[in-house]
Amino acid sequence: MLPAEEYGFVLLTGAASFVMVLHLAINVGKARKKYKVEYPTMYSTDPENGHIFNCIQRAHQNTLEVYPPFLFFLAVGGVYHPHTDGPRLKLVNLPRTDPNKRYRGGVASLALFALMGTTVCSAFQHLGWVRPGLGSGSKSCH
Repeated sequence: MLPAEEYGFVLLTGAASFVMVLHLAINVGKARKKYKVEYPTMYSTDPENGHIFNCIQRAHQNTLEVYPPFLFFLAVGGVYHPHTDGPRLKLVNLPRTDPNKRYRGGVASLALFALMGTTVCSAFQHLGWVRPGLGSGSKSCH
């Protein structure tokens, strides 16, 4: 039995993630004006303030690099695991604007792999290879 009611939380998580991506895009636009980085230039070569713009740009770019698999794993893995996928958004969506805190990217990668795991588990459950749910019976993903 699918927990259809709880899947709404998965959908809200996906919608909230778009707000975060939009916020990062707006930050890049503001930084382009502030640090005078014209399109189509991706990164600043200004020795004084270029690193600040580049960090803002990379936070957005890093997020966009993992956004498609994140949405796929969230939507598909959330079918059978709506309670475990939503909270992982907080780990995946930690923008990293400070280069000294790049270790947070590793945490986000772990969360993305966890989302992938729930997607694979959902596939196994959908195929009937394992039992859906939190049961203590044999062949469960939990």
